[in-house]
Amino acid sequence: MKGQEWYQADDIAEEYDDKRFSQGGQLIDRREKTAVLEALGPLEDRDVLEIACGTGRFTVMLAQRGANVVGLDISAAMLQQGRRKAMAAGVDDSLQFLRGDAGRLPFPDDHFDTVVAMRFFHLADDPAGFLSEMKRVARNQIVFDTFNRFSARSVYNWALPMGSRLYSKSEVSVLLAKNGLELTHVEDDFLVPYGVYRAIPNVLASPIRRLDRTVGRAPLADHAMSVSYWNVSV
Repeated sequence: MKGQEWYQADDIAEEYDDKRFSQGGQLIDRREKTAVLEALGPLEDRDVLEIACGTGRFTVMLAQRGANVVGLDISAAMLQQGRRKAMAAGVDDSLQFLRGDAGRLPFPDDHFDTVVAMRFFHLADDPAGFLSEMKRVARNQIVFDTFNRFSARSVYNWALPMGSRLYSKSEVSVLLAKNGLELTHVEDDFLVPYGVYRAIPNVLASPIRRLDRTVGRAPLADHAMSVSYWNVSV
């Protein structure tokens, strides 16, 4: 996986949330959390695994809503940030952070009700194998996102420290079919790529976001969206 050493550095973990989810990035954070919560529905007493949980942005949110959550990540530094966040939120007794490899999940079959993988699918060296592992440990549902091939992200994707594998929706559909997974719902968003939002203050990003959403309702606009949120049944 490109950028693995960069991702695991202590200073990257310390600055990760501020660089990505401050300023206009707050709008990205809000949208992604909404996508996950809408896909998962009621969370009380649900067993949820989050793969590539990073600093626990989703992990903590899910625990706050009553889920029993395990967050898995390859970076010890990221996990430490997640533990601090969980303690500050008062949910450290209802979630667990583990260091591990997303390609070889250390759990038995059918161990979780739902598996969530946000901001990771585009980094997977073996996307079919990654889906297969998620399916193996999930009883009911898988939720993940992808960055889209025919979008503005393709202009600068090569320059990102972690890289990205971009997908067409048909490619993802083929991967789902090969793994015997059934699509429940897919939603597309962000004509304007993430990098633009992160680079500007929220006061400027908010009107751009409103315009983005308005234009995004136009016919065929979904083909140019940067991100797709996938909700899949096992």
